[in-house]
Amino acid sequence: MTRHEIITGNSNKMSTIPDGSINLIVTSPPYPMIEMWDEMFSLQNPEIKTDLENGEGYAAFLKMHSILNAVWKECDRVLAENGFVCINIGDATRTLGENFQLFSNHTQIINQFVGMGYSVLPDIHWRKQSNAPNKFMGSGMYPAGAYVTYEHEYILVFRKGGKRIFKGEGKTLRQKSAFFWEERNVWFSDLWEIKGTSQAIISSKAGRDRNASFPLEIPFRLVNMYSAEGDTVLDPFAGLGTTSIACMIANRNSIGIDIDNEIVKIALNNLTQNIDELNKFISDRIKRHLEFIETQTDEKKSKCYSNVPHGFLVKTKQETAIEIDQLIQISREENVFLCEYKKYNHEEEPNQLTLDL
Repeated sequence: MTRHEIITGNSNKMSTIPDGSINLIVTSPPYPMIEMWDEMFSLQNPEIKTDLENGEGYAAFLKMHSILNAVWKECDRVLAENGFVCINIGDATRTLGENFQLFSNHTQIINQFVGMGYSVLPDIHWRKQSNAPNKFMGSGMYPAGAYVTYEHEYILVFRKGGKRIFKGEGKTLRQKSAFFWEERNVWFSDLWEIKGTSQAIISSKAGRDRNASFPLEIPFRLVNMYSAEGDTVLDPFAGLGTTSIACMIANRNSIGIDIDNEIVKIALNNLTQNIDELNKFISDRIKRHLEFIETQTDEKKSKCYSNVPHGFLVKTKQETAIEIDQLIQISREENVFLCEYKKYNHEEEPNQLTLDL
């Protein structure tokens, strides 16, 4: 069983979360110097609004990151030793007055985590290509006046302390949580080409009209890459609850926090998911693996191993203990969801599943 909680609050003080109780943080914070976030930052520090009105872009930029840094320090408190932090962040381009420039958000975040003693691990570029004919910035065809089009965001990866050591039951859960050989080859590439998701928010009371959420595939990959079954994953900028949904699918516990209570209401509604839709994400994962195995020659298949829980072929010995579970019930009590699972059987139709709300 896994537990998923969504909380309204400012993540610079997560008093309900004990020290060192979180194994992984996966989040996408507000992006400093992106206009949709100006009001949110200014409400926390009115000097930011004054700086922007006066054309003092870099001063506003640093104050915005000071607000994020308070959250990163609190994340450090709740993160377990050897835990990971994965942050999806985009740099910003903006014109203030007559000056156009890049504001490097990912650099500021890296500097903060280095200052807290974290190891910086290889990052991922999430490429969100635009096909719009007018996507180029600047003066069109003339030299010395056009700017490079920005079509990627960063997924920064940090580790607190040294390599995580698994012992006893933890080692068994790690083996059960392994990923497929072909998934590793895609997930651990430094370039992800994943289509973005709809940004609209249908709520007149929300503090913003766009959600800025990442697609489900991103937190699902990160949760599988940097945590094991039984772990707890935190998203301190929960938004619409995408990280929590990924954890429901991946059989991890989760906590999500967002400062906007209206957004939290939407997130709670999003977590009230149709189980069949969540299980389809799981069945599609297994289907992709079986299709990959079928592409192998008979000679290569003869060198494969047998996965013990499911009985299908896998490429490596490390995959033989993978056990993928499907959801059988989701129950809700206010802002907490409990998920129950059973071993997925890819050879039979799913049983009747229930949603107890």
